[in-house]
Amino acid sequence: MAIKRTRPAPKLNRACMLCGVVQSMSQFRNEGCPNCESVLHFTDNDDLIRECTSPSFEGLVAYKGDEASWVARWLRVENFVPGVYAVRVGGKLPEDVRSDLYSQGVEYRPRDGSVRD
Repeated sequence: MAIKRTRPAPKLNRACMLCGVVQSMSQFRNEGCPNCESVLHFTDNDDLIRECTSPSFEGLVAYKGDEASWVARWLRVENFVPGVYAVRVGGKLPEDVRSDLYSQGVEYRPRDGSVRD
């Protein structure tokens, strides 16, 4: 009897490096980021999605829109749309994207755990 080796399934979900929302690549492509679309413009831009989202993230929190949630405040998502958010997101936004955000008045705080409050 031969042993069939299988590869692990590829990670299909990605987390936005700016807000931490977790979606599939196709959701980012078709709908953009529900929180950051006005500043990042993901819709139909696979290259930007790959640069500004990460398949490497830890922990998931389902946020239902309750602004009084201490978890939402801790993750800094209390003003975002309800959804699934990563606790930590691996990677940082590219410098050109950070500069563009800065020029739009958007503060970028990496979600990889490197910045402490």
